[in-house]
Amino acid sequence: MSARGRYFRRLVAGIFAGVFWMDTALAQSSEAGCRFEPVAGTSRQILRCQEGLTIIVEDGARFSLVDRDRNGNADAVRLRRKALLLEAPAGGVQGGFVVVTPQAIAAVRGTKWTVDVGQGKTSVFVLRGRVAVQRPASNAGVVLAPGEGVDVEAGTGKLTVKRWPAKRVSALMARLGQ
Repeated sequence: MSARGRYFRRLVAGIFAGVFWMDTALAQSSEAGCRFEPVAGTSRQILRCQEGLTIIVEDGARFSLVDRDRNGNADAVRLRRKALLLEAPAGGVQGGFVVVTPQAIAAVRGTKWTVDVGQGKTSVFVLRGRVAVQRPASNAGVVLAPGEGVDVEAGTGKLTVKRWPAKRVSALMARLGQ
């Protein structure tokens, strides 16, 4: 395994422990250094957070912001339903930013990616940068590059990285107003 792969594996393992053992989910975005901005003419919202983190929220998405290190800034999100489009600038969020879903953990530094939860699976797609993805109860994971995605379902099977067809990417991005 490459040094980058080992790095992402350790990053995800450490983040997983922090997210699940610290019950610091925050109900109010202002408490996590973020503010909501409505998108004119739509029911979507954009969360703008300190350290340059931007999260576009699909209408009806269910999520909680998490401040793992208790510094007043969101550094993780628990997503339970629908999709988020996230952009985390390199070096912006100390220790990287994490999205935790029932089926997967996606950890990043300096990237733009989507996470979509629905129908018993989590789908992760990378637009820019790299994203490490694994199941919550597994040490095995994958690292996605731009244009790649993975569908994570419950179970223990191997995660399969695929280059997503333009039609699938366009449909997801349209849901997020992109």
